[in-house]
Amino acid sequence: MPDWLQAGVWGLVAGGALVLGAAIAWLVKVHVRAIATIMAFGAGVLISALSFELIDEAARSGGLLPAAIGFLGGACIYVAANVALARHGARHRKRSQDQQPGEGDSPGSGAAIAIGALLDGVPESVVLGLSLLHGGEIGLAVVAAVFISNVPEGLSSAAGMKRAGRSAWYVFGVWGGIALVSGVSALVGYLTLQSASPATIAVITAIAAGAILAMVADTMIPEAFERAHMFTGLITTIGFLSAFAIERLAE
Repeated sequence: MPDWLQAGVWGLVAGGALVLGAAIAWLVKVHVRAIATIMAFGAGVLISALSFELIDEAARSGGLLPAAIGFLGGACIYVAANVALARHGARHRKRSQDQQPGEGDSPGSGAAIAIGALLDGVPESVVLGLSLLHGGEIGLAVVAAVFISNVPEGLSSAAGMKRAGRSAWYVFGVWGGIALVSGVSALVGYLTLQSASPATIAVITAIAAGAILAMVADTMIPEAFERAHMFTGLITTIGFLSAFAIERLAE
């Protein structure tokens, strides 16, 4: 299979985890503490992957200063976009309970939630495409991290959408569309950056890593802590260790 197609397929697989999580939430009533537990675990997995697979590699190939600038820049871009979307009703898009507004409560919130979910997913997909550049291989730890974290993201958010009165067409349209965009993002990232220098790729990887960390802190950990409380730190640590072990065993 050509690398460009691999990039698209892996992006689609990672994005498909959101649809899987949404389907579970729609068909099965999952206890809120179970959602929080999975969310905390997924947060730890993502933090581990961006620490050892993304920002570390960006610093090695592009230098510490470019990686640091890119990392902070990615976080700033994400936070700015997240603040703008929060003002239009997308603040609690990852919440599983009654925090999400319905369209009657906040007109335009449906579109804002969809855009917010897209904002959360695209950086992860771009990273998957970048990892295949210059003869590289897809990082098992990154794929596992994105997939594992996407399941509770889709599950929690879809549960909140259902409680807010969103239709099945809306819920699965959002997550199915994001899964497709994830595949396209990974493919486009690979095709458009084939001739880019290692330093450029390093900076873009660092930007994506910064955005992912900001997303984890802003959307995943608050939902996990609200329901799992004092166990959140332990569960997140277990997720971090699991991803670290996968990365080491894959070497």
